[in-house]
Amino acid sequence: MIFISLLTGLLMLFIFRRTSNQEGIRRTKNKIKAHLLELRLYKDSLPVSLRAYGNILLANLRYISHSVKPMLVMIVPILLILIQLNLWFGYDSLPLGQAALLKVMLEDGQNEPPSDIALEASSGITVETPALWIEESREIDWRLRAREKGIHSIVFHRGQNSFSKKVAIAQNALSRISAVKPGSNVFDEIFNPGEKPLPGKLGLRSVEVAYPSKRMNLFGWRLHWLIVFIALSIVFGFALKGVFKVEI
Repeated sequence: MIFISLLTGLLMLFIFRRTSNQEGIRRTKNKIKAHLLELRLYKDSLPVSLRAYGNILLANLRYISHSVKPMLVMIVPILLILIQLNLWFGYDSLPLGQAALLKVMLEDGQNEPPSDIALEASSGITVETPALWIEESREIDWRLRAREKGIHSIVFHRGQNSFSKKVAIAQNALSRISAVKPGSNVFDEIFNPGEKPLPGKLGLRSVEVAYPSKRMNLFGWRLHWLIVFIALSIVFGFALKGVFKVEI
């Protein structure tokens, strides 16, 4: 996480330097400092103070306008990095003996449970319950039990079509774990790239294994990985901006 955050901080600095008006940012920051000094020097003069406050507000708006373009450019690469990081840091694999839900979500308009879905689990997994239909969310659930270490598969059969969902059991702390097998919607595929999408025309939106969420230990605090990633990336970015002469 430290290494990836460092690289992300460097990427953010590179994009910011290439896409922002560095000279405009420098001038705007100097104006803000000048007006803050004006407030201290003329704190007993109400008209001067009000004018300084107004100028500080305008300068801050100008500073934000200089930051809009680089922030918009950063969104796409940062989003792609976050999607990949979630596969590595978002979930823990199932411990041996752990029970977990297997969820099949139906597409909109599918208001009846399909009667032709059959499951076939590998030897490392036990399917402990029959299918449970939840009408409100158009969801079918099964309860699984993790029996053997490894990457196992559950094969679904519906009519002439078959597909599988991977299930990770007792893997290393840093393992790539895909919780969701997406449908054929392009946005679902982008946000869930861990497995091939479901075959089309099955009426299924996704298949998900409810893995336990992973937390990172930071000085005794157990934090979500996204908080750690954002904090480290910002720290590295500000720490290195002087080295690479980037005005932020």
